[in-house]
Amino acid sequence: MEDNILSANLELKKELVEDIKSKLEQAKSIIFVDYRGITVAEDTALRKEFRENNVTYKVFKNRLLTRALDSLGITGYDATMFEGTTAVAFSEDEVAPAKVFCKHSKDLNKMAVKFGIVNGQIFTKEQVEELSKIPSKDVLIAMLLGTLNAPVSALARALNAIAEKQN
Repeated sequence: MEDNILSANLELKKELVEDIKSKLEQAKSIIFVDYRGITVAEDTALRKEFRENNVTYKVFKNRLLTRALDSLGITGYDATMFEGTTAVAFSEDEVAPAKVFCKHSKDLNKMAVKFGIVNGQIFTKEQVEELSKIPSKDVLIAMLLGTLNAPVSALARALNAIAEKQN
């Protein structure tokens, strides 16, 4: 009976590791955080903002996370980064998890970034914090379009001024 329970538990853990691996493979940006000390209300608000930004936020056991990372061949992180509590934010957007988390960590002053993985590269805590300062994709596109539109607008104003002088 005890062997059946251990076997079922082992199979469940293998399935969890496979699930974590698939999330890691699909995400462009992964942020590992220490969520110690936050209240249920604060966690609920954080999860809500993650959902609004299409970010998946989960808490996993450290051992399962390290097994998933190791089986994917992801190295470059320090094992001490998996001490204490660990939550993971996954996203297809490179900036969204860092932006949401860093905003909340400043507001709450309780949580801390452990490290991140962006497009397959390990990011330190400091690099994740710098990543959070980059404007969102929509803002960057608007800035680019404004920059591209400026010369055309200037030309249109100049031509309009010439036309008005001739009248």
